[in-house]
Amino acid sequence: MNLQIYTGGYFDTNSYFFPDSGILIDAPEGVAEWLQEKGWKVSTLLLTHGHIDHVWDAALLQSEHGCRLGYHVDGERMITERDFFKTFGYPFQIEPSKPGFHIEETESLVVDGVDFRVLLVPGHCPGSLCFLEKTERILFGGDVLFAGSVGRSDLPGGDEELLYSGIRNKLFPLGDDVTVLSGHGPATKIGIERTTNPYVGET
Repeated sequence: MNLQIYTGGYFDTNSYFFPDSGILIDAPEGVAEWLQEKGWKVSTLLLTHGHIDHVWDAALLQSEHGCRLGYHVDGERMITERDFFKTFGYPFQIEPSKPGFHIEETESLVVDGVDFRVLLVPGHCPGSLCFLEKTERILFGGDVLFAGSVGRSDLPGGDEELLYSGIRNKLFPLGDDVTVLSGHGPATKIGIERTTNPYVGET
């Protein structure tokens, strides 16, 4: 798989781009400029969730690329309302995106020729989606599961029990060989996290 990775913004957020299909997963600050420098065009932007560090450049990409925007309906307000985060006391404001298409949990979502299994795993954030690319068995997990850690559950809409159960009951059964590409930090494997993760692992 031809996959390119961009990491940027205040929170060092990872974004993943498929040059052959034009799919971008998540839109941290600076990814629009990076894509422009590379000469790459986005056809579809998939958002794992609506937290500001993952949607920062989404509206800009819609404007510059005319791309489709897909996300879970539970995250729509975070993505389309300029002052959403300010209502919770956070000093952040985003350029609101135009509403896109809603994605539900499904065994098969074909986007621009790429077949994903989509899993809804809230707890870090309402509407958190994980996208499993079936051919290479790569899970684009957003901020659900990290190498040696898990997503925060103390932000608005977070739920620790829901997050942990989602990881154990939905992600771990995908198989130990699945590679996890997270919203922050390095890649890992389901098998590594299933056996050693201090929050949800077996040890």
